Amino acid sequence: MEQHERQLRAMYEAFNARDVDGVLRSMTGDVDWPNAWEGGRVRGHEQVRDYWERQFSTIDPSVKPLAFDLRPDGSVAVEVDQVVRDLDGELLGEGHVLHVYYFADGLIARMDVEELSSAG
Repeated sequence: MEQHERQLRAMYEAFNARDVDGVLRSMTGDVDWPNAWEGGRVRGHEQVRDYWERQFSTIDPSVKPLAFDLRPDGSVAVEVDQVVRDLDGELLGEGHVLHVYYFADGLIARMDVEELSSAG
């Protein structure tokens, strides 16, 4: 669990710094990622990169991990404090959500977003 927590903390730091390549290095080449902003899912490094480039050109999201929980199926649930601003700094939304990560060969293979109340 410590390995996954370190890896995920580094990934969140890279995301908040807009280091997309740094984030992608923590993912499998065929990663399955939620498109929480527009709906649906994206798959693979190029689709994830394109999704984030579109997102970052319109909004300024940041996420701070608060708590980590190893689930019985081996996935890791991370409670995050999420803040979304427009490009002028106006607050668009904030709150706690749950990110759930699934790993393959030490890399993130899938991420899901759950409502915090459904945790556990």
